[in-house]
Amino acid sequence: MAGLIPRDFIDDLLARTDIVELVDSRVRLKKAGRNYQACCPFHNEKSPSFTVSQDKQFYHCFGCGAHGNAISFLMEYDRLEFPDAIEELARYQGVEVPREQGKSPQQSKEKRQQQENDYELMEKVARFFVHQLKHHDKAPEAIEYLKSRGLSGDIVKQFNIGYAPADWDAALKTFGRTPALQQQLLDLKVITENDQGRRFDFFRDRIMFPIRDRRGRVIGFGGRVMGDGSPKYLNSPETRIFHKGHELYGFYQARQANRKLERLMIVEGYMDVVALGQFGIDYAVASLGTATTPEHIQLLFRAAPQLVCCYDGDRAGRDAAWRALENALPHLKDGVEMQFLFLPDGEDPDTLVRKLGKQAFEQQLESAVPLSKFFFDSLMSRHHTKSNEGKAALKAEAMPLLASIPECTQKKMLEEQLNEYTLEDKNLRLKREIEEAYQRHKPKNVDHQLLSKHSWTPIRLLLRLLLEQPSLAAAHSEISPAALGNVPISGLDILQQVHAHCLANPNYKTPHILERFRGHKIQDNLSKLMTMDLPVDEENPIDSLYRDGFDRLIDLYLQTRCDELLAKARLGTISMDEKRELNSLMRDL
Repeated sequence: MAGLIPRDFIDDLLARTDIVELVDSRVRLKKAGRNYQACCPFHNEKSPSFTVSQDKQFYHCFGCGAHGNAISFLMEYDRLEFPDAIEELARYQGVEVPREQGKSPQQSKEKRQQQENDYELMEKVARFFVHQLKHHDKAPEAIEYLKSRGLSGDIVKQFNIGYAPADWDAALKTFGRTPALQQQLLDLKVITENDQGRRFDFFRDRIMFPIRDRRGRVIGFGGRVMGDGSPKYLNSPETRIFHKGHELYGFYQARQANRKLERLMIVEGYMDVVALGQFGIDYAVASLGTATTPEHIQLLFRAAPQLVCCYDGDRAGRDAAWRALENALPHLKDGVEMQFLFLPDGEDPDTLVRKLGKQAFEQQLESAVPLSKFFFDSLMSRHHTKSNEGKAALKAEAMPLLASIPECTQKKMLEEQLNEYTLEDKNLRLKREIEEAYQRHKPKNVDHQLLSKHSWTPIRLLLRLLLEQPSLAAAHSEISPAALGNVPISGLDILQQVHAHCLANPNYKTPHILERFRGHKIQDNLSKLMTMDLPVDEENPIDSLYRDGFDRLIDLYLQTRCDELLAKARLGTISMDEKRELNSLMRDL
């Protein structure tokens, strides 16, 4: 398993990168004053509202709100996940990505070079199959088969579908010119070897579907016979770059077709994905000859808030759905929704979408069974709750499954539903009421809408100044937001966290601070704050504003603390030390 990418490396990578050069390599920028502009690559517009700041190493679109640093841009523009964006940015800079707890540097370097060679060879093989679909003697037969399945030339091109010739050694002769290349082909299972040591093509006389990873690299193939041969589908075996349980056919294409995926649908076959794509349903993916794994579920939940599992309505389909549900429970969380669609007998997504069309097919998705209903319908089909023994058996099967779910609202609701079936809800309801009472009376901490207001409060001003010039924290050691403790001032804990990072890393620039808060609930608010211009001029230099902002924060702190102690005095819960503190504060104020 690969180790974590060191934080220091990410910081150094951001320091090396000029965001203007990076963005300009993908979107043509024009100079506009101190910044650069272009029409936003993330939404359609005629007048440029996409701005890139070289000073701040930050981009922002005033039209759609897209914003971030160099890593964020690669994640959005190239539709990459965070580790892949780091890999791509490192490749752009010509450096290697180190991994903690990994192999020796030399081993890691050799492994990365081997992987690059593997990806390059697999891409060549994919292009070879595409070429054969156009030029081989049996190409007309293969094309006729694709037409008989209702596939258009555009969708075949979009998914790079090809044809593997019936020859025993078409790929072997084309790519295996040296013993080393033959061994590489064998390792990647483009060719195979029998017990007598004879080598020949693994895929022969099949329609070929290249399987791409989430970065779009070819890692394997699926081949389908055109007649009645067996097996109907033949998949690449596991290799050093292909792991079936971690990859999904069509996931790369779905990410490319949708900047923000609202729904993903998992189906059983390559042809289902391609046929749905032809009808404009471009959010379908397929597992690669395996059940839906926990790794698949995690990938899908990260990519979209709604997941629809589409299976046959027979016993095998429902068993597959139950296995997917079991694998999903440990990764369930609020904000994601899992549903199940069971197709009529004799239908699959390929045939059904051709009968119904896009609109009617998607209406079927709207009536998919929620996870909670499928969960209890399945359990109730196995246990009768009219007897105490049946209730006990139901609970015995359900409780370990529910225990695997992380703490979230969905888990609580499923627990309540189980207790309704077993009529044991008094204790759970009491527990829920206690938790809700605690939440109602828990001291309010941070108003995270703070940063979207338009007035320069002391907190906002200090945050904006630290984001603009992180070195302020070290340059003014006498200013310490941490000394204010946990007084309930909205946004104080945010300021304390940002200040601590700046103080510990005086050489940080704006993109480093923003990167440290990637994935944090205040990430978007900090990014939005960066788009606001500071009131800095000759009369108000940045250092003076910083000191003035903290003075105003001290005044706010004293007033807030005074109000807090006065409230205690009115309730009769104030201590002698707090009385003395209150008297002192009253004199100061």
